[in-house]
Order: sequence, then structure tokens, then C-alpha cells
Amino acid sequence: MDQQDEHGDIGALGDAEYAEFMELAAEEGFDLEDVADDLAAAGHGPLPVLAVVGRPNVGKSTLVNRIIGRREAVVEDRPGVTRDRVSYEANWNGRRFKIVDTGGWEQDVLGIDASVAAQAEFAIEAADAVVFVVDATVGATDTDEAVVKLLRRAGKPVVLAANKVDGPSGEADAAVLWNLGLGEPFPVSSLHGRGTGDLLDAIMEALPEAPAVTFGAATGGPRRIALIGRPNVGKSSLLNKVAGEDRVVVNEVAGTTRDPVDELIELGGITWKFIDTAGIRRRVHLAEGADYYASLRTAAALEKAEVAVILIDAGETLAEQDTRIISMAVEAGRAVVIAYNKWDLMDEERRYYLEREIERDLVQVQWAPRVNVSARTGRHMEKLVPAIETALAGWETRVPTGRLNAFLGELVAAHPHPIRGGKQPRILFGTQAGTRPPRFVLFASGFLEAGYRRFIERRLREEFGFQGTPIQVSVRVREKRGRKK
Repeated sequence: MDQQDEHGDIGALGDAEYAEFMELAAEEGFDLEDVADDLAAAGHGPLPVLAVVGRPNVGKSTLVNRIIGRREAVVEDRPGVTRDRVSYEANWNGRRFKIVDTGGWEQDVLGIDASVAAQAEFAIEAADAVVFVVDATVGATDTDEAVVKLLRRAGKPVVLAANKVDGPSGEADAAVLWNLGLGEPFPVSSLHGRGTGDLLDAIMEALPEAPAVTFGAATGGPRRIALIGRPNVGKSSLLNKVAGEDRVVVNEVAGTTRDPVDELIELGGITWKFIDTAGIRRRVHLAEGADYYASLRTAAALEKAEVAVILIDAGETLAEQDTRIISMAVEAGRAVVIAYNKWDLMDEERRYYLEREIERDLVQVQWAPRVNVSARTGRHMEKLVPAIETALAGWETRVPTGRLNAFLGELVAAHPHPIRGGKQPRILFGTQAGTRPPRFVLFASGFLEAGYRRFIERRLREEFGFQGTPIQVSVRVREKRGRKK
């Protein structure tokens, strides 16, 4: 693999800066291969997305665990319905991708066919390619056939996994699945790992190198905004208000499965693409209380968006679901704007208490611009655009390596890391390897405690802005010379 391929992902670093940085790393005794990997990992753009779909109990979650298990990351236990994480990062033969898992929440909302179809629809919408998991020991059921129809309509590349083939005797069961018309069935055992290598090779062929969605600025297309929030918080009415009486709806994209309600709307003299997560409900009438659908729908919208406008009902205390949705947007690495809806309905006393609640409960996103709006009356809508622009600007900010290291030098001199066990770890140097969101890689002489890392992030924000964007800071510790195997 030549340097270009290997480091095609150095993201925000130019060639000269990259060379200079590697020289610095060599002087400080870091392993250059590791450093290159770290920079590539932090510098990547958006990753291609793989959705895993199929009916209940065919082994979807086991397969996802098997795929993610190739990383050293701890995959958390995933019980039941309230699980809010639906996407994970995975790596196969040096290629990183995101995996969206629809397993583990098979509650029966409207009869199993309807709920499987809804899950598949949301997941397929967010994906660049799909793995369709079928239980080879049972064969194709009517539900499987219904999912096949959905997949055909969506037109995404599909890899067929015939699961529960634990030995050569099961191969014949798998071969029967050619009848589904989705091409070659790959016989696998998620539980034992049999055949998963071949399956992953096929997945890599189906997945694009980079996702099909290019970011707005690169193509000159409209910037993409996901309107997210828990059910009944006023997402649809906000969108209708924005698109309504005094606004120009430029056009409505045809209702394909991919874009149920992506609307091009002119606001503040600029055309934006609004992805309304509430809109999917128009076609899939599901029990609104099902957290799971809300999560999957939110994940699908975030995958397609650049900035998340998170709508919160000002009239109610902040719910766990609100903070979970905020966490999803931050974990997805999107720019964030918090919009308090129904502000017009509040009296002075409630406003006073709300300010206290915000300080206490939104401590994780103090950096996000906040606007107080009313979807009903249209109050303060004009404040939404400057907030979105501020968040996008922060999301795309890059600090040159020279300036960053001067800042880090002053920071370490003024606020050294506490001494632990007779040693005092130091940050030696760092770089911002990526933007959208800003991703920093710091190189240190020893382990940096979580509190010190948070302090660094806070100071980075004070110094360079980064308003409205999460920041990712990873730290690599120099190994003792001669220790490396």
C-alpha cells in the first residue's frame, strides 16, 4: 500500500505539516506506524454505514457483536428496548465503517411483520449497504420475503447472510436461499465465527470507500439539518412553521424510501435541507411510545445530517430521553443547536427554574448555541439560522499544528498534570487531524487522567471557540524505549 492510500485519510493535515509532525514524533521516540494509524483514525471523514436487518431471533445482534469484536473496544451489554445506541464503529482489514444494528428490540408493536418492516425501513434509509440476515435452519419466511421487497425498492447493495450454519451439513440449507433472488447466500455462524471473514470481504465490496452523501460545502449543495427530539415536542409543527406561510418551500423531494420528508426550505435567504424525523410517522403508524423507533429514526436522521437542531419542550422538566437524544447527536459527531420550544407559554417563574435546570442538566453541551422559539407562533425563528451557522462554523474550525503546539506548551507550563506515583505525565505535542467534528490527537509521556483531559478540552474551547460542536481528543502515550515487542 503506498503512502497516498495509507494516509489518504490524514484529513486536515497538509503534506508539509504531516512530514513535520512525523519528524517531531520520531524525535520524541514514538512508533511512526502507530502515529500514522492514529492520525488516519482521527482524520477520516464520515464513514460508510452498514445496516444489519432481518426478523427476530435470526442472530443479528450476535453477528454485530462478532463484527465489532474484532476491535479491542468494549462492546456494552445490550438488553431490551431502551437501548439508545444503534450504531457502532467497526474495522475490517484496515477499513473503518459504521454498523447500524436493528437487533435486540423485537417488541411486537403492530404484529411482527409491521415492526420488522419499520425497523428495516429506518435502518436501510441511513445505510450505504445492507446485510440481510436469514436463519438458514428455518429457511425464508413470509416476513423475510417482505423485507426482500423493501430492499429491492431501496436499491441499496445487499449482502445475504445465511446464519446458524454451524458445519458442512448446514451448507445445503444455505444454498436454498439463492431463491430469494439477492445473489449468493454466505453461510455463517455468528455464534462460532464460522464464515464471517468471507462475509466481511463481501461487505467491503458492497460498501463504498466513502459514503455517498458528500458534505454540503464540498458540493455546493444545501447544508443538511436534522430536526430531532422526543415524540410530541413539536418537530413537525416547527418544520411546518419554517416551511409555512411566510417562507418559501423551494420544493419537496419525492417521497422515496430514502428521503421520506427531506424538504428544501429557504430561511434567512439561504436554502437548507431539513430532515424531519417526525415525518416518517406519516407512513409507519407505530406506537409512539416505543423508544426504540424514536432512537432508530433519530440515528437515521443524524447519519444524513451535518447539524442537529435538538428540540426540547420548555414547559416540561428535562427527561432522560432528551439527554439521550443529545448524547446521540454528540456521539454521532454532529454540530448541535438546542432549541427550546413553547417558550411563549411560560411564565417568569418557570423561566427562572428552567435556567437552573439547563445549567444542571445540559452540562455536557454547554458549548451548544441555545435559542428559545415557538413553533406555534413562529416567535424567534429568525434566531435559528445564526445559531445553525455558528455551530457549523465551529464544526469546521481547524487549528494549525504550530499554533496548537504553542498553546499546549503554555498550557502545560501554567497547569502541569498532577504528580501521580512520583511521575508527572506531560503533553509533548499534538495536532488537529480532522474537522467535522474537530478531532485532536495528543502525544504524551504518560497516562493523562480524565479530569485533565476535560480541562484540556475546556481550554481548547476558550482559546479557539468551537461553539456548537463536539470535540474529540485522543491521547497516545509514548511507550518506554526498548519495551516494544
